[in-house]
Amino acid sequence: MSSLQVGAGDRIIDPMIQLAGCSKQHRIVVAGAKSFELMLELQHRGYSRAAATGNCGRPAGQYDVALVDWRRRPLRTLEATLDWLVNCLSASGVLVVWVEAQKPAVNQSLRALLEKRRFVIEHSTVHDCGCALSARRLQTYPLQKAA
Repeated sequence: MSSLQVGAGDRIIDPMIQLAGCSKQHRIVVAGAKSFELMLELQHRGYSRAAATGNCGRPAGQYDVALVDWRRRPLRTLEATLDWLVNCLSASGVLVVWVEAQKPAVNQSLRALLEKRRFVIEHSTVHDCGCALSARRLQTYPLQKAA
């Protein structure tokens, strides 16, 4: 039965890795109902610095990438996880959230949740087992005075 769970997660791993632009040197935290299985699959693929939220330690901006599998879960329950994950990500970290294919209004709600946390949507994809967004923190640069 566990091979079925990993197999189902396996379908979203490749698109998530592509959206995040992951390398095998990146520190990756995985969140969601099947975070442990997805972490194991990432490690099996050579991403040795992947951790599930249950074993990732105290949030301190130490991760380059956060992969969130939020399929079969209500979007309203994602807020608390996002609030915790933003503290795990480095300033230049990327966040990828995978949800079931939804109505446009739900996708707009997901975008609003990310934008509220000062993330900018970079890419999105629609797949047969859901849709995903990748986002980075909005970088605010102070205006430089002209010399």
